[in-house]
Amino acid sequence: MDTTLQLDSITFQGFEIPERITLGGAQSLVTHKLPGGDRVVQAMGRDDDPIQWSGMFLGQDALERARAVDSLRIKGQAVFLSFHGFFYSVVVQKFTYTDEAFYRIPYTLELLVIEDLTQQSYSSQPVSMTDAINEDSTAAVTAGAAVGDSPLSNALATMDSAIKSVSDFAKSAQSTINSVLAPIAAVQQRVTSLISSASNTLSNVTTLGGILPNNPIAQQAAKLSTQVTAATQLPVLYNIQALTGRITTNLNLVNSPAVAAAQTVAGGTLFDVAAKAYGDATKYVAIAQANGLTETNISSLQTLTIPNSPPDNGGIPT
Repeated sequence: MDTTLQLDSITFQGFEIPERITLGGAQSLVTHKLPGGDRVVQAMGRDDDPIQWSGMFLGQDALERARAVDSLRIKGQAVFLSFHGFFYSVVVQKFTYTDEAFYRIPYTLELLVIEDLTQQSYSSQPVSMTDAINEDSTAAVTAGAAVGDSPLSNALATMDSAIKSVSDFAKSAQSTINSVLAPIAAVQQRVTSLISSASNTLSNVTTLGGILPNNPIAQQAAKLSTQVTAATQLPVLYNIQALTGRITTNLNLVNSPAVAAAQTVAGGTLFDVAAKAYGDATKYVAIAQANGLTETNISSLQTLTIPNSPPDNGGIPT
């Protein structure tokens, strides 16, 4: 690597610098497996691999320079790393060296990346409750159009109008919340009825796509058409049911007590608990802080306190 490498105040040159340095890392992902094989994948953020290389200090001050790098490890403080147009904030995670001779010191260095200063900084603003509810309402209306049921479409339009009339749910009075919950309940009632009807249609057809003997073909074809329609509608109806359920959950968080009832869990992770409670695995921090936990794994039966209004901290402890 034909370059100069700078770590804090220490400049590496010549044989002290390796031929190559591997960079990059992973994206931290939380995967929730759903019935039927579907998955919900949440990106938790970048997870850079440690920057590591081996080299050799040469010359009269080789041992002195090795000790200088080792002092950075001992201090455990953030330092600046630069080479070949790359800039990082790092901590010396591991440094080993071999005292072969005072003028020849082989070494291995491993740096934990705090921040990649080379990359453009990406910051996402947390979605407000009002925006989240509006987005779910719009998605439900769009899904309802695919069902083709007029009573459902009308109920969804009424619900969407009631939701869009509220400028800020977080500051709304309970009477305003109740005025929105009523049309949502009407949508959910109609969806439940349609799900029941579609399920009965599928279960009452004797053969899937077959023609029963001694029955007119036209009659059997009509049954087949009804069956196909029901099979197509069911996933959409379940989606609307999930969307309106999430809207109701968010609305119930408004003006609710600071802490919800305790929840008993057996195994799993705080990510799973947060995803189930809030629909957002990154809010596991609120549960961890409310229960004084430092580990995300749940290895035994535990009763956890679930805060009703977790902060939007992006999964970073505050």
